[in-house]
Amino acid sequence: MHALANPARFLRLARPVTTWLLLIGLVLAVAGMAAGLTLTPPDYLQGETVRILYIHVPSAWLGMAGWLGIAAASLSQLVWRHPLAAVGGRAVAPAGATFAAVCLVTGSTWGRPTWGTWWEWDGRLTSMLVLFFLYLGYIALASADRERGGERRISAIYGLVGAVNLPIIHYS
Repeated sequence: MHALANPARFLRLARPVTTWLLLIGLVLAVAGMAAGLTLTPPDYLQGETVRILYIHVPSAWLGMAGWLGIAAASLSQLVWRHPLAAVGGRAVAPAGATFAAVCLVTGSTWGRPTWGTWWEWDGRLTSMLVLFFLYLGYIALASADRERGGERRISAIYGLVGAVNLPIIHYS
């Protein structure tokens, strides 16, 4: 795995397969969304609103996985001082924030007909909102640190400390 930490080796492997993997991933994602939203039967209690969970649950997992990627990049940056770790953390953050936002929006959209309210202040919803705010803070901190030309250690420490929220989301 350390051999791929060399940017030249990694790019030699990644450049030819990036387009193909992107196309395959997009086709599978669109097919999965189409099947989940149109082919599944309505639930006997929730009716048609249950279909939004086919978007909500994967976006929640991907939002949490994004922060796990930030934490792994932060650990790699602090322990091995790899120069690309900060780049990896910054690259993961916008996608993770997008998935966390999609999770919050679809959860609220599902919650309105199911619970009768757009928002319920329970542990899982609130901790997912905190994760979204953590993403925004990480993006701002990493951007400011990059512009300032710092060592990027503050954003790495923030990425590790923010990982404390992941088990809170999962087990709440």
